Amino acid sequence: MQQRKSKKILIYLFLLFLVGSINNINFNNLKFKEIENIKVLGLGNYDNSILISQIKNLNLKNIFFINREDIKKKIKSNNLVEKYEIFKLYPSSLVINIKKTKFLAKINDKEKIFLVGSNGKFLKNNSFYNQLPFIFGKPDVSEFLEFKEIIDQSKFSYNEVKNLYYFSSKRWDLELKNNVIIKLSKDYPEESLKLAFEFLHNKDLKDIKFIDARIKNQIILND
Repeated sequence: MQQRKSKKILIYLFLLFLVGSINNINFNNLKFKEIENIKVLGLGNYDNSILISQIKNLNLKNIFFINREDIKKKIKSNNLVEKYEIFKLYPSSLVINIKKTKFLAKINDKEKIFLVGSNGKFLKNNSFYNQLPFIFGKPDVSEFLEFKEIIDQSKFSYNEVKNLYYFSSKRWDLELKNNVIIKLSKDYPEESLKLAFEFLHNKDLKDIKFIDARIKNQIILND
């Protein structure tokens, strides 16, 4: 924030110097160089070029008086964007660095299959991501992201997950890629995952295909 204020102060000083050094010229007649170059980084060549075209259509004029809110709205409207930074390169260039969202799962919404991004947005499905887990049920995206974080903080790897099942009671089940089903507690999902992991990796227990960890401190196997 301090750095941004400093840049603004320098710009204003430059303008004052410029105006003060010009004699017999009306300030309204001053012409600043229009933006000549817009660079977008982070989305891949095709999607970068699309966003560049959309920003150019805003008719930004010169770099001193651009409307940052218009640019932000255009960037945020792109579902591939998770985070971004806008840099001005004087006298006539803009650089936009973007962190692209990660694709986490697939879900059926209104009879169409979408990808779920780490930014909480739905994106058009692509056959390239067929290996992603499928979410069955109708959770809010925020509920899925919270549950995904619980998995990431457990000893399980999210890459082990084949499918996720969400119930109206706000409880989750997991199906792993080795076809093991894990029923988790609604109130203690972290503890459920911890117990399930311990039993799955117990050398004395073999051929486990079903783990019911819905009751606190209790496990039922292969019911």
